[in-house]
Amino acid sequence: MQSENNSNKEKFRDSIGTITEDGERNFIHPKKPKGRYYNYRTLVSWALLTFFIAAPFIKVKGNQFLLFDVIDRKFNIFGFPFWPQDFYLLVISMLVSIVFIILFTVIFGRIFCGWMCPQTIFLEMVFRKIEYLIDGDRSKQIKLSKQAWDTEKITKRVLKWSVYFILSFLIANIFLSYLIGSDVVIKYVLEGPSNHIGILINLLVFTAVFYFIFAWFREQVCIIVCPYGRLQGVLLDNKSINVAYDFVRGEGDNGRKTFRKNENREEIGNGDCIDCKQCVQVCPTGIDIRNGTQLECVNCTACIDACDNMMDKVGFDRGLIRYASEDEIEKKEKFKFNARLIAYSAVLTILFGILVIMLFLRTDVEATVLRLPGQTFQSTETTIKNIYTVTLINKTTKDINNINIKLLSIKGNVIMVGGKLSIKKQGLKDGTLFIEINKSDLKSSKEKLKLGIFSNGKLIETTTTNFTGPLIIK
Repeated sequence: MQSENNSNKEKFRDSIGTITEDGERNFIHPKKPKGRYYNYRTLVSWALLTFFIAAPFIKVKGNQFLLFDVIDRKFNIFGFPFWPQDFYLLVISMLVSIVFIILFTVIFGRIFCGWMCPQTIFLEMVFRKIEYLIDGDRSKQIKLSKQAWDTEKITKRVLKWSVYFILSFLIANIFLSYLIGSDVVIKYVLEGPSNHIGILINLLVFTAVFYFIFAWFREQVCIIVCPYGRLQGVLLDNKSINVAYDFVRGEGDNGRKTFRKNENREEIGNGDCIDCKQCVQVCPTGIDIRNGTQLECVNCTACIDACDNMMDKVGFDRGLIRYASEDEIEKKEKFKFNARLIAYSAVLTILFGILVIMLFLRTDVEATVLRLPGQTFQSTETTIKNIYTVTLINKTTKDINNINIKLLSIKGNVIMVGGKLSIKKQGLKDGTLFIEINKSDLKSSKEKLKLGIFSNGKLIETTTTNFTGPLIIK
């Protein structure tokens, strides 16, 4: 009997709120939230939206603040240019991000999704607000969806969809600015779409994707597509802080009950939950937070605001739904740093330290000197000569001129074909050079050489290469 009751309590996990029993899409019409957390989220969202829109147009020493040009293999992170040769930094950065997300989720649950995720910010703080403005709040939206296609519905639908399309197109332009550069996008706009049909097609494809996500797919991205929701199911435990319903206080001994004036709920054994379902109506993913932690919950805090507002109206204390761990609610245990969190923190600290060290060791110029394939050394009575190709990459925003190369580890001559080199800012230069060393200075048939790259007499980078010669018999 006990197992049957538990099974009934967990039955809600067999389906999701966005799908009906017939397997059709159940469109969620959340009530417009209001309250202190919603006000905080609004401020955070506008700050992040401003950053997202402005980032590709901000320049630091001539570099775009954020650029992810995969085609030309150019990446700018916070104004610093990175090249394919810096890929190891990207790998370490990704590891740091993953460990940080894991640690953050273990402690605070899925709070990133509700407060900082671009999907949630655009949907809840831009597209949803437009929907409230045009269609009205929850009850009006439901009524309009069931309404026949009369003049009012057609007018509102065309207006809303048109605004959605324009916004999606603008977002697509900003997104493209991250991929090919804001200067290029602005140039294409000024030159007109007819001169760049290929780019226009790409823009329309991006626009269609964003329109599909924000106008129709919506919360399904968080529930079905995003892997983070699945990840949290593995990472969370009873000590993780989530948006949680205080079932001890809310249920009492005899469960929740609708509110009636002048009744003593303690005497009749009912909890503080008055079963108003306001927390369900404001939920953007259509769940009932009172059922416990669920994959669909994005920790948006809309249910906290709704519950607090209702508690104020009936004269009960706030916090029936709040940020808390299961152990805090059930056992009254406060959050503590356990061994698991200490281990994650240690790994994160080590990785972050490695990343910082690597960033400081990163040079502005990358030099690669390789022996020309298929060529053997040239020998005279006193010297050995090898031919090399040299590739220089300028990672800075300034031209580097009067470049020459010298031997640092051994005596010898470096003869650069064509004389000294110059590299344009963020450019690449290939060249050819000869290295000539006296036979008496060679210690082996395969000598490792250290070379210095100089610009205007100043050492700007060092590199190594191999020098081959005849077999030396001692």
